[in-house]
This record gives sequence, structure tokens and C-alpha cells, in this order.
Amino acid sequence: MNKLGKTLLLAGSLAVLLSCSASPTGRKRVLLYDDAKMSALGAQSFEEIKQQEKIYSDQATNDYVACVANAVTAEIPGHYGEADWEVVVFDSEQVNAFALPGAHIGVYTGLIKVAETPDQLATVIGHEISHVLAEHSNERLSQNQIAGIGTTVAAIAIGVSDNIEHKGLAMAALGLGVQYGVLLPYGRTQESEADLMGLDLMASAGFDPKASVSLWQNMAKAGGGSVPEFLSTHPSNQTRISDLEQRMARATQLQKQAIAQGKSPQCLRPASFND
Repeated sequence: MNKLGKTLLLAGSLAVLLSCSASPTGRKRVLLYDDAKMSALGAQSFEEIKQQEKIYSDQATNDYVACVANAVTAEIPGHYGEADWEVVVFDSEQVNAFALPGAHIGVYTGLIKVAETPDQLATVIGHEISHVLAEHSNERLSQNQIAGIGTTVAAIAIGVSDNIEHKGLAMAALGLGVQYGVLLPYGRTQESEADLMGLDLMASAGFDPKASVSLWQNMAKAGGGSVPEFLSTHPSNQTRISDLEQRMARATQLQKQAIAQGKSPQCLRPASFND
């Protein structure tokens, strides 16, 4: 048996062993990598991004984004583990944000312009964090490994390759494909999971879940004749909005409970983004 055949056999065996793994919504999937390896990949990628992108230094903006992010991450259920999330604002017109394994969040100033309220920004941050909580990047790397087409990409996750092209593909698996020229979007099911999980998170923090619908409408308008970076890998359509609306009663109840518990985030959006 050749090397490729052995690799596929091993991946197939692992798939059988791990086939009982379930997503937060109960969907069956395969995860080949442990949390430590995914966190290492996330940390490495985030450090590289901070070296490549211009970090926005305005204190009011950083405080605002941190206020929203901290309120949302505080609602992460305990079984996901405790983590202090690193939050960085990047100075860029990209209408985008991301979260990475290992508790890292990046928000672009272009998104702050489009997300017109703290509630709308909380929608995006909740969505991105949910991709991490649901281990969607692990799932995607594992799928590529099993298919035999992503062994070099998967190698990045265990720290055995420094090839620049492969790093780009690994970043794409983490949801960073648009920024780095490699498109590897999350699947429809993964997007739906992140939408609904994120809605619950932001509502549980006391943010208005109805803002999720207006946010996606704003995102669609922001592109004009083109597609905003965020929507290039996060397709927004009427189905997505309908799914959110179907979840709205539950989310609204979560918000009411949060407010009753004294959770009412007072995050002040800088006036410079109101123009």
C-alpha cells in the first residue's frame, strides 16, 4: 500500500472511531484534532495577522469593541471551558470580523461602520465566536484530511509545515480565507449553527436579538454592486433571516431574563463612526 493509501486508511479508521462526535445542535460529524492543536493554530494565525494588519489605536473604539465582546463571551456556557478572549481592532475598510480557536477575536473598522449599534456588532461577534465553540474549523480540517486532499493543510494544525501557501489554506480553514486570498467558506449547516448559537449568546448578554435581522440587511446593502468581505464567506439571504426570526421568541425571552438579572451592556459606539 502506498503512502497515500495508508493515509486514507488511517483517516478512515479515525473517522469510524470519532463518528459519534456531535455538534452543539446534535449533528454528527468527525473531529480529528484536539483542542490544544486547534488553539495553537489559532494563536499562530492571530499573531501573524497582527503582524500583517494595521492595529487601530483609538482607545474609544477599542473600549467599545471590547465592551461588546466581553459581554458576549461572558455568556459562553461553562462546559466550553474558561478563557480570556483577546480582542483586537484592525484599521481596515473591510466589512469583516473573525474569531479563532484559542480565544481570539478580530474586528475591522469597516464592520463598525456597517454594524450601526452595539446590538448589531454583538450579532457578528456572537456569530463568529459560535464558529469556534462549535469547532467548525476543526470539522473542516478533518473533512479535508479524510478526503485525502488536505493532508498538508491538516499538518499546519499539528505544527509540521511552514509552507506559506499551506498556511494560507490553514487560515482559510479558520474562516480567514477572504483576507488571504483563499476561499474556503463554511457550509450552510455550519453557518446556520453559528447564526442560532450566536443569537442566543448575544441575547443572553442583554443585547436586542431583533438587531440580528437589521444587521444582515445592512450587510447586504453595504456592498452596493459588490459583496462585502464578511458576506463572501457568510452568505446572507432570506432563508437566514427567516431562520433568525423563527428563533426570535426564544432569543427575546433570553434577553428579558438577562435584563432581569441586571445585564444591560452600556457600550458606547464612538461618534466618529456615525457619519
